[in-house]
Amino acid sequence: MKRKTSFPFAFRSFIRNFALVKLSVVIPVYGVERTLERCVMSVLGQGVPDMEVILVDDGSPDGSGKLCDKMAEENGAVTVIHRENGGLSEARNTGLALAKGHYVTFVDSDDEVAPGTYRPLLDFLARHSGVDILEYNMVKHYGTPQAAHLQPGDRLFENGDDYWFQTRAYGHAYACNKIFRRGLFDHVRFPRGKAFEDAWTLPALLDRATAVATTSLGDYLYYENAGGITRRAGGEALRSLLDAHVAAMANHRHWPACDGFTDYYMHAVNIQLDVYGETGEVVLPDLSAKIKPLYTNGFKNRLKALTIKLLGIKHLCRIHKTCRLLW
Repeated sequence: MKRKTSFPFAFRSFIRNFALVKLSVVIPVYGVERTLERCVMSVLGQGVPDMEVILVDDGSPDGSGKLCDKMAEENGAVTVIHRENGGLSEARNTGLALAKGHYVTFVDSDDEVAPGTYRPLLDFLARHSGVDILEYNMVKHYGTPQAAHLQPGDRLFENGDDYWFQTRAYGHAYACNKIFRRGLFDHVRFPRGKAFEDAWTLPALLDRATAVATTSLGDYLYYENAGGITRRAGGEALRSLLDAHVAAMANHRHWPACDGFTDYYMHAVNIQLDVYGETGEVVLPDLSAKIKPLYTNGFKNRLKALTIKLLGIKHLCRIHKTCRLLW
């Protein structure tokens, strides 16, 4: 007796492969059996029919991989790829290689997307077809007393530099609360083996963006993760974050002439101080001639900027390590 082929499943797969997909949602999966279903259901519940959800099982040691397969069997919008463990960047890159959507976004598998988020965002992009990157609200440390709402507001920027400095995007360079035109990733990938991979990637995407927007629509719910890289960042991880900013400054030599550069440089200085405290290394170039201490944000940053002007970045690091309580 011949085994029958499931026509609805085959037809559904055919249609999914050739239909126009508006949004691809890439979700890297590793050791998240407890939170994965909650995360994926929050995405599938967005009510976006022309959407695909790509689950990248990055060699999960628990039952996450089997759970991915189960959800794919139950919902035709879900695609699963299993791969050997390679880290978050490689998992995202694997998802990007499979993505068919006009737009792409990323969700961490221990987070959620608030109900009714994606439809308004996609409607916004339909009305503003020139926008290449759209950032929306995020609730950080969701579900804890420390929950904080990151609200970028409703703004439109004609270039990536204005967005980077005016919104201080360098302090919230997350990939997960943004929708990107997928074509931006044609020649950009997340860096393999580096911590704080978003800080490496966003400046490269902004180089290719013709317009960037922020909106008060929607919410990305970022759960507290005690094992996350931000919470347990040591010298090596912080060095990677600092290296990302040093590389961005080197690749954008016109930035020191931009309004807001001093605040950005002092943001990098604060990371440098942490790196020096952990490793004794000074990596950040001394751009004291380019900064304007009186125009930076906050008394402590002004004091640090004046110290750099007078003594240089290396001396600031040494003073800070000796007198941390003063800063």
